[in-house]
Amino acid sequence: MNVETLEFIIYPDGRVKETVTGIVGASCQEVTAAIEEQLGVVVSQQSTAEYYAQEVTQSTKVNNQNTFSGW
Repeated sequence: MNVETLEFIIYPDGRVKETVTGIVGASCQEVTAAIEEQLGVVVSQQSTAEYYAQEVTQSTKVNNQNTFSGW
């Protein structure tokens, strides 16, 4: 289970640094859009490795075939 974290650092001059961890892909922008709208103008944005990562899903299909010998 991934832990999603939003960290905000508010500087004395009013700037806010936002760091998002635990969210894979561009969905972090969806999570932070409403917050950023309330905070004001986004001056810069830096994507992390998690932004470029793809979520991995794994599925396994098992076929069982039973053969009985008639000897």
